[in-house]
Amino acid sequence: MTTSNITVGELIYQIQVNFTGVTEFGANMADILSGQAAPPHEGARFDVAFEGSLTGPKLEGTVNGVDYINIRADGRVDLHIHAEITTNDRQKISLFADGVATPEEGSPVLQLRENATLTTSSPAYAWVNSLQIWGIGTVDTAQGQVNVKVYIA
Repeated sequence: MTTSNITVGELIYQIQVNFTGVTEFGANMADILSGQAAPPHEGARFDVAFEGSLTGPKLEGTVNGVDYINIRADGRVDLHIHAEITTNDRQKISLFADGVATPEEGSPVLQLRENATLTTSSPAYAWVNSLQIWGIGTVDTAQGQVNVKVYIA
């Protein structure tokens, strides 16, 4: 595939991942996200490990990584994601994304907005290197599940 086959706004893949671990640094993520505790004045840092799959018209495979999140005192969740995509033909693509997650009032669900880049040295997937992509999705913190649709910006 070349970049000439790519259309702005086109769905590139959908991702579904599950939390595989959470590292807490002095605050309880579940309590903050459920509203049972307020984020500290300085914010609260958590490392959320995840793994899952991606399917779609442009990429398919598995993904695993870590989201180094910071929950600010105002409740906004800042995302800082580093992940590894392994395509179905065993090629590796690096994913970096940042963005925000906004809690829904009275719900364990957060709305996601992500800005991402993909990089690889694999000739078969070199077309991803020139893309800017964005994702829209949700996190269900009670279930530890993330669902995101990713589009070409």
